Amino acid sequence: MTSAQETDVPGDYRLLLPEGWFRVDLDPDRRDRSINALVERQFHGIDNAPHLKDEFREDLRRRAAKAHRSGGIELYLSLQEVGPFTIPASLLVTLAPLQRPEPLPLEALVRALAEDGAGTVGIENLPAGPAVRVRKLVPQGSGQEGPASAPHNSVTVEYHLPVPGTTAFLLLTFSTPLEPIADAMAELFDAIAGSLTWQE
Repeated sequence: MTSAQETDVPGDYRLLLPEGWFRVDLDPDRRDRSINALVERQFHGIDNAPHLKDEFREDLRRRAAKAHRSGGIELYLSLQEVGPFTIPASLLVTLAPLQRPEPLPLEALVRALAEDGAGTVGIENLPAGPAVRVRKLVPQGSGQEGPASAPHNSVTVEYHLPVPGTTAFLLLTFSTPLEPIADAMAELFDAIAGSLTWQE
């Protein structure tokens, strides 16, 4: 007997991202090709900065490898520009299967995250279904890696979306170092999360 629950499990999802966001393939077999394409795009027409180019490539490799180790399935980086400035932001998509016979109630997840001091936690109703939203400031930089890593806060917005018909969660983790415009960036992140649709 094929149950309705089996047919309700989505095979994929779709997100709409603004123009200027670049997808980094996290698969180890394809990662370098994806990163090299991004590096060449960012340094197009700049031939006198090989050291910066190599540093950028190595930083991307470290970030992509770390994201893959933590269960990441997709990484997007913002290359949006406002005048001469690039708006730095990222989105990591992670599939988190839970070893539970029944789905975890969202209220229980809210309580657990709130007890951990995760930041501002609540349940949001997205077109794709209810999700737990977490907004927090994450301290970055300690000054130990040189003057460029002065201590600051990054703004992180997480969405924990239950995957229909399973006990798994799809986790969307948005981040930006632009704390002074945190509210505007959070609105952008909310709009992207709201665009998620489940696919068969």
